[in-house]
Amino acid sequence: MGNKLFQEARQAVHSAISAPSGEREKAVQIAENSLSSAFANSTLAEKKQLRDLQDELDSVKG
Repeated sequence: MGNKLFQEARQAVHSAISAPSGEREKAVQIAENSLSSAFANSTLAEKKQLRDLQDELDSVKG
């Protein structure tokens, strides 16, 4: 099954990226919280992927 928090973070980032502009700010906050939770409980390989997801999220914020 894998790391559930990791999978939730990945889904939250993809949801934030595709969210309509009016809902994006809240979706980004949710995604950032999910990334933070997942990072604490991840393997090194997952942490690298989470950093990549954070970069993707940062691109839609700025």
